[in-house]
Amino acid sequence: MEYYEILGLSKGASAQEVKKSYRKLALKYHPDKNPDDKAAEEKFKEISEAYAVLSDPEKKKQYDTYGSADFHQRYSQEDIFKNFNMDDILRQFGFGGAGGAGRGGGGFRMNMGGAGGGSQFSNIFSQAGGAANGGCGGGCHSQQPPPKGQDMTYQLSVTLEDVLNGAEKSIALRNNGTNNSVNVKVPKGIEAGKKLRLKGKGGQAPPGGVPGDLFLKIDISPHELYQREGNNLIFEKKIPFSQACLGAKIDVETLEGKKFKVNIPAGIQGDSKLRLKGYGLPVGSHNGRGDLFVRVGVDIPQELDDSQQESIAKLQECGL
Repeated sequence: MEYYEILGLSKGASAQEVKKSYRKLALKYHPDKNPDDKAAEEKFKEISEAYAVLSDPEKKKQYDTYGSADFHQRYSQEDIFKNFNMDDILRQFGFGGAGGAGRGGGGFRMNMGGAGGGSQFSNIFSQAGGAANGGCGGGCHSQQPPPKGQDMTYQLSVTLEDVLNGAEKSIALRNNGTNNSVNVKVPKGIEAGKKLRLKGKGGQAPPGGVPGDLFLKIDISPHELYQREGNNLIFEKKIPFSQACLGAKIDVETLEGKKFKVNIPAGIQGDSKLRLKGYGLPVGSHNGRGDLFVRVGVDIPQELDDSQQESIAKLQECGL
């Protein structure tokens, strides 16, 4: 679902442009204005979802960064409408709210329930009623959605190489007493704590219902060479005191296996960073990447032989 296109906007539209476009389209497609028009009802759902994302600075930033496909892998329907009060939004635009009367005495309701756990948007709007159903005002009751199975959450560990290249994983799960195997695509640039949603792969539903969803919470496995800081990678390298004073060249290998000779400038201080631009992790699924930083430390030996002690003593006499 391309949210800017749904609202008739160009990518990066301002908050005021988003609000203005949503108001215009909401007035046009609101169910009370289009009784018995399923196409208008679906359009109203779409523009409301688009506004829920693009009016929220953090969600808009994630959507602009990762694009539609990756955004929807990271955000469930519940996440999209989190902290989004449809009643307040519609009242701002002259409607009666999601649970009360709309224009002309009509009304509609938003269903936020879900069988088997938690508040979730199994349907954004379960019914566009009110005026379309005889003008019963705010007293109409929405048609209940089919019962839904319980959503399930599992932890999925991925490597930094998976984050760099993307990956396809086959996961063995035990669900309702049976063993199942599911496949999931891990997008490039995935972050720890994000969730991938597999629709219909959760708990079984009561008769006549739909299965719940499976959410895979991402955990990044520790790497023996690199640490992750956002989209950047940190490579720790300790050098002898003599190299810190005089400078040197060191070998550095990137996560994808490229090898570089990196110059250590004379007089470098401990905990300094040297940057290899563009050899970090992907920024979402796009071509941009973070950087690889070589963090230089000075290796202080814990034991010295007689010759080394003598040399250090001479350096001390010289003020080093």
